[in-house]
Formats: sequence, structure tokens, C-alpha cells
Amino acid sequence: MGKVGLGVAVGVAVATCAVAAVMVGRRVRRRRRWRRVVAVLEEFEEACATHVGRLRQVVDAMAVEMHAGLASEGGSKLKMLLTFVDALPNGYNKYIVTYYVHLLSEKGTYYALDLGGTNFRVLRVQLGGNSSDRSAILRHDVDRQAIPPHLMTSTSEDLFDFIASSLKQFVEREEGFSELSAVKRMELGFTFSFPVKQMSILSGILIKWTKGFAIEDMVGKDVSEPLQQAMSKIGLNMRVAAFVNDTVGTLALAHYHDEDTVAAVIIGTGTNACYLERADAIIKCQGLLTTSGCMVVNMEWGNFWSSHLPRTSYDVDLDANSPNPNDQGFEKMVSGMYLGEIVRRVILRMSEESDSLGSISSKLSAPFSLRTPLMAAMHEDDSPDLRKVARILNDDLEIPDVPLKVRKLIVKVCDVVTRRAARLAAAGIVGILKKIGRDGSGGVTSGRTKGLSKVRRTVVAVEGGLYTNYSMFREYLNEAVTEILGEEISPHVILRDTEDGSGIGAALLAAAYSSPNVDTAQLL
Repeated sequence: MGKVGLGVAVGVAVATCAVAAVMVGRRVRRRRRWRRVVAVLEEFEEACATHVGRLRQVVDAMAVEMHAGLASEGGSKLKMLLTFVDALPNGYNKYIVTYYVHLLSEKGTYYALDLGGTNFRVLRVQLGGNSSDRSAILRHDVDRQAIPPHLMTSTSEDLFDFIASSLKQFVEREEGFSELSAVKRMELGFTFSFPVKQMSILSGILIKWTKGFAIEDMVGKDVSEPLQQAMSKIGLNMRVAAFVNDTVGTLALAHYHDEDTVAAVIIGTGTNACYLERADAIIKCQGLLTTSGCMVVNMEWGNFWSSHLPRTSYDVDLDANSPNPNDQGFEKMVSGMYLGEIVRRVILRMSEESDSLGSISSKLSAPFSLRTPLMAAMHEDDSPDLRKVARILNDDLEIPDVPLKVRKLIVKVCDVVTRRAARLAAAGIVGILKKIGRDGSGGVTSGRTKGLSKVRRTVVAVEGGLYTNYSMFREYLNEAVTEILGEEISPHVILRDTEDGSGIGAALLAAAYSSPNVDTAQLL
């Protein structure tokens, strides 16, 4: 080989080495970026950990905060609001015979309005009366409508004019409406799923808005009055006979079918819980008079907070940028309003660490662009190539051609967020049971637990799309309740999926409280 040939060979070798070095360098950089993406997930998963020890700490904190909220106004993050529902339709419990006798003697049609999120429902419930069957509900009809976004921040008059008009159209579809309305006033159960200070079974003052509503002229005022005015304005002969929270409606329906139901939980767009408490345990209301010795308490548990909750930097940023910072902390970790947004924030962080997701799109950067139903669909995608995940990333977040290994990471993010939410909700439920001594202990007195007591059959009604429609969420929640309670106690606790309880339950309460002969709870 001559000098020229040798020079060429050396040049080729150098070029080859240079190309190889570039390729190796790129591969090393890709691996480093990939490791950073994986590290984002690993750090997030560790921060979201909900081992059973931590869950039991949340249980204890929930029970103690409940006690504090019952002891004094402002004594707890939990408002523990009176509902003035001191009896539940059932008939087999010694506390509620009076109301059940009235309820089963009713024959007729009752209505319900369920306002609790971005949609509202109107219901018509027909009661048979004097039925030998436990349930005298012969039929019910439901109509669901979306609330136009602009009405969520408009005025109370605009909102309730729209709702009253929709309610009237629904009622008029009933055959013979005009003749009926001219003779007999119709009774309505109004379910209102926002923090309210209940003044009576008929009325309540709005404390604050949640779930994206911000109608300023309603805060601090009675909620049922503008609805009553709107119905009167359009000639709808209907009266609000029971003004209740959605959890109370769910508890009423579940208790109607099973007298062992002691609590109800809503896990949907928002989250809340209520339960049946002894009247003498409500220390802040010593002048409370009830016919049953009990009172349904609206916890407003979305505002629960404890240092034991596994909060991450994503939760902190979400809260800081929300319309209500430092408020509704539990709800922001558990409810459907926020789960998709937490996942979006984690995906955005992954995109900032690697080019595996391409350039950051405007959709990915937009808050709440990933709704929780889409997150659930990605989580439950069981196709081998995760094609549904790819479609949602492309269509809804404008992230095309995401590699399969990255799609698998995104599914894992969805799993971490969902598992944490479900297990925290489970801890909240067990916290209620602990407070009333249905977890195998004697309940909570002054923050201390009593010894073991006889375990009673206990039913907790659960309603809301997150629990009803999201199978992975439901499985994680049920699993956690069993894990926290243990094998000896858990068989005695039943979580019952309750359908349309917030609506039908309100109609049942309207029937029960529409009689002029029924005594209602009151404060001296």
C-alpha cells in the first residue's frame, strides 16, 4: 500500500471513528434523558406512596378532626355542618318510625333537583304508598343537562332562571300536568352540593363555591330562595320541601333500602361525605332538639387536611394556581376535577426532561386540558400497543408519535395518581367508621380511642362517577378499606354503589318532610 492509500485508509478510519463517536454520544445523551424521564416517575411514585401505616395515620387524623369540628365552630378544617335531617326514610330503625309511616302513606309524585357540578339533573319519583315491599318507589324519570359555562360565573338570577325553565319543561312532559298543577302544589327536594350552613330543612346559606363556580352575589345568602323565586316567576307551582346536600340525599336513599347504612360518600367531580351522628355528640350545638336523638352531619371533607397526606410538588403547584389556594386540599388529591390535571403536570415535566414526547405543545401546557375521563381511558387501555393512549395523546394533547415505552410510562403515571386518590378516599371512609365506633373500636372521645367493641354490620353508600364508572379506582378503594380494617373487621363493612341517590333521596326526603304533621329538628 502506498502513502496515498495509507492516508486514505487513515482518513476513512478517522471519519468512521468520528461518526461512531457522534452516534455513541447521541445514544448516551438519549439514555441520560430517558433516565431523567424515568426518574420523574420514580420520584413522583415515591412521593405518592400510601402504605397502610400512612393510611392509618390519615384515618386517625380524620377521626380527630371530626371530633374537633363537632366541638366548636372553626375548631377544625372539617366544617361538620348540621343538616337538620334528624330522620331517614326506612321504617325499621327505632329512630325513624315517624317519618317512615308518613312516607309509606304517601301516594303521588315528587320531584328533585340535583345541582352539584357542571351538570344538573331533574327527577320525577312516583311513590306507591302502603306497599308490603320495602321499597315503595314505583318509577323514576331523570333528565340531565349541562350548565352553560358562563352561568357558573354570572348571577344567581341568571343561573336559577335557567334551571327553573328546564325544570318546568321537564314537569310539563308529564301527562296531565296543567290540570294537576292548578289543583295541587308539587313538592321538590333540592340537592345542592356546595358548602352550605343549613338553617332549616328548607333553607341554607352558601358558605363558598367550589368546582369552578364563582357567583359572587350568592355567597352568604339563602340558596333555596332564588330558586323559589325563579319557579314562581314562570308560574311553576312547586315548593322546596327539603333542601339537602348530595351526600344526604345518597344517605337517605341507601338507608331507605338498608337500615345499616350509616354514611354516604360522593366521589365524582368533587368529593364529600356525611354520616349519622348522635345529637349529644354535637357539642357545639347543645340546644339541638331532635325527635330521633340523631342528626345527619355534612362533613365537607373536601377541606380535610393532615400532614400525613402524601403531597407532591405537583399538588403544591396545582393548589397555588387554583382559584382557591390553601383550600379543599383533600378534594384536590381525590376528586375527578383534579386527577387528570395532576397527570398532565407530570407529563409536562417529563416533556421538559426529554424529547421523547417531542416539542411541548400548547395543549400540554394548558391547565386542565387533560380531563379525568381521558386519564381513566388511558389507564384502562388494555390493548397490546396502547393505541387508545396514543390517540388521546395525539388528539387531546397534540403529542404525536409517542413511542410505546413512553406510553407505558404515562399509563403508570395514571396508575400512581388513581391509586393514591382511591386509597386516601378509603382512609377517609374508615376515619368516619372510627369516629362512630364501626371500625372495631369504640369510637373517638377527646381524640382517644376506646377498646374493642362488638363489630356491627355497617353499610357505606358511595356515589359518583369516579367510583361508579372507573373500575380501577373502585378496585383500589375497596382493596384499601379491606387492608386498613384487617381481615377480622372488613367483612362487616359493605361499600354499596348507590345509583341516582342524590336525586331520588332528595325526592324521598321531600315526601317525608312535606307533611305538616312532621316535627323538624331545631336549635333552641
